[in-house]
Amino acid sequence: MQPLNEHCILQYQWVTESRSRLLHYLETLAPGMLLRAIPSFSNGGSIRNLLVHVANVYQHWAGIIALNKTITYAVCEDFTDIPQMRALYHAIDPLINELLQQEALTTTQVSFSLNKEQRTTSLFRIFTHVITHECHHKGQILTISRLLGYTPVDTDIIH
Repeated sequence: MQPLNEHCILQYQWVTESRSRLLHYLETLAPGMLLRAIPSFSNGGSIRNLLVHVANVYQHWAGIIALNKTITYAVCEDFTDIPQMRALYHAIDPLINELLQQEALTTTQVSFSLNKEQRTTSLFRIFTHVITHECHHKGQILTISRLLGYTPVDTDIIH
């Protein structure tokens, strides 16, 4: 395995540790808070919807685009609690692990369509996209929890 792959595997481990802290924190919220919508946020404005959206982006980019797998996207209404969310993300982890086992992460190109335009990108860029996308929405989730009256925990990679 190339050194880049090993670094990416370590980086994804840090992302999953951060996600675990987030999910543990979200378990402390009162019942119903995961589903409570804050309309000014995208994807339905609830913590649950954002978590499912992030999982679907992993499924799309890592599973469908990078690994050419047939995947059925997660449906928000199927998830009502944190144990279900953990199970969803445990199903995502093998996709990322498989992606990171690919040779030549920076030079292997995959094709995809975006806004009706054909494009190509590297496997490494897909990996970078999905983990930064998760971090972006993690911040939104923590902001929603603050708007709901809670004090968010530190979910930074270094905390």
